[in-house]
Amino acid sequence: MIQMMLLQPSANSGAYPALNRTAHLLCELFTRLTFDSSKMADSLTLPITQQDLGDTLGLSTVHTNRVVQELRARGLIQWQGHEIRMVSWAGLAELAQFDPLYLHLTREPR
Repeated sequence: MIQMMLLQPSANSGAYPALNRTAHLLCELFTRLTFDSSKMADSLTLPITQQDLGDTLGLSTVHTNRVVQELRARGLIQWQGHEIRMVSWAGLAELAQFDPLYLHLTREPR
């Protein structure tokens, strides 16, 4: 499933830092997967690993782990097993420069 995600082209650019690209992908996942909900969920259980995330973003598993640790250290996410918890949507979206309008959903989540 994660391989089918279409990132905003600028967010998938190699010039966009790995931390920001990872934040962007997580914002996109949360937006797409909670779109039909009246309220955005603060956690999702996803059948993905850090290796899957790294493969999607073109990062090594080691680098992906460092990025995830940095997102945790900044208090933006918690990741345990297959559950990713969004601790600070605003902080993650700001880091990612995330704008859900490019997804062309009929309404904005939240």
